[in-house]
Amino acid sequence: MSPELQSVLLNWDIPPLTTLALLLTGLVYLRGWLLIGKTRPEQFPEWRLACFLGGLFSLFLAVASPLDTLDDRVLAAHMGQHFIFMSVAPPLLLLGAPQVPLLRGLPRPFVRHVLGPLFRMHWLRKVGRFLTSLRPAWLAMNLAYIGWHIPKAYELALRSENWHNLEHACFFFTSVLFWWPIMRPWPTRRHALRWMLIPYILTSDLVNTGLSAILCFAGRPIYPSYAAQTNPLGWNPVFDQAAAGGFMWVFGSTVFLIPAFWITMRLMSPNRGRRRFAVAVPPPTRAVKSLK
Repeated sequence: MSPELQSVLLNWDIPPLTTLALLLTGLVYLRGWLLIGKTRPEQFPEWRLACFLGGLFSLFLAVASPLDTLDDRVLAAHMGQHFIFMSVAPPLLLLGAPQVPLLRGLPRPFVRHVLGPLFRMHWLRKVGRFLTSLRPAWLAMNLAYIGWHIPKAYELALRSENWHNLEHACFFFTSVLFWWPIMRPWPTRRHALRWMLIPYILTSDLVNTGLSAILCFAGRPIYPSYAAQTNPLGWNPVFDQAAAGGFMWVFGSTVFLIPAFWITMRLMSPNRGRRRFAVAVPPPTRAVKSLK
């Protein structure tokens, strides 16, 4: 291992504000989870806690580990960072069914007097239902994914820390919207036929496949910044780009195909009945009311 690479791998750049926010979020969730466990242990088993904390930890790795240090010199590392923001952290966090534990974990006066009135606003509930319905969620995530990988937008994010942070925020929050219909975190009220999730997922996989193939087979550097810098792994720019595309192709498609396969198996089950998947989140007003 070269001294430069060893230095990079040991260089963890821990952002204090982001780390503090992740820690506080984890503590609030843990407190709420413990409180709910006294009355609804069957709905919030230990695996939900593990998923939510695992999602927070994956975000910490994305912003503090050498993935962040290498992102402007190794395209494959940068794609790994994006993979966490889009395909690891969001589904893990949503598997933790975070709405009610986070509300229960916050101070009661804050929930009652600040969040409660917000959740009771009709227009805010309509916005929430719209954003977590299939078409807007699909468009938001895939447009963010394609848009930020256009060379000019990507280079802008590499040159500016503020634009880079905005890029990552877009990836994360639009991916939360995308994964919401698939993970259907409790409680939810709106429903859609579960078969609609199959084209929803598979068409997103086609988008990922197209972008990954471009990176794999372009044969020339698409992002000039990586060609202008020394790669600490010793890779030439074209190989680094192909490795990035291969990573996105294999791991990205795997994350899409697993839920698509699971949903298909449930559809083919003889006991499937008429159940549907929930796709939009209502404001968790029941949890707010329970704190009064």
